[in-house]
Amino acid sequence: MKAAIIYGSKSDSTIMKKAADVLEDFGVGYTSHILSAHRVPELLQQTIARLEAEETEVIIAGAGLAAHLPGVIASLTLIPVIGVPIAGGSLGGMDALFSIVQMPRPIPVAAVGVDNAANAAYLACEILSIKYPELKKALVEFRKKMKDDFARDNQGAVL
Repeated sequence: MKAAIIYGSKSDSTIMKKAADVLEDFGVGYTSHILSAHRVPELLQQTIARLEAEETEVIIAGAGLAAHLPGVIASLTLIPVIGVPIAGGSLGGMDALFSIVQMPRPIPVAAVGVDNAANAAYLACEILSIKYPELKKALVEFRKKMKDDFARDNQGAVL
């Protein structure tokens, strides 16, 4: 199982670490890259080619403001791309969200909520679980524990 986490700026590290933490929890190997679609497009293109050669199976891409990074990555590969809009600037991440979800046909990018890199990693694990039964089993167990914990922690709760 191979994933990649790509984000546009060092300042996005705190948000994107949440994706890394989830992937680690499920034993999914990943690489992490700080790249910019605007500032180093050639390096981005080379990195995507290398990720394809290494048989990376899913990419989580975080970006703020105009958030072109996930879409540019998707235009360069058939590896599924999950975009993480990152809050920044005066629009609080809405600009990034719209940029990611409004990709033109036929270059799709999946999207999660603003700053929700953890959900991107959960989605990446679900995608990978189609191919890897041991990961699917771990996700099933995770969901069961989540439900059991919720039921236990909220049993008899009244207002």
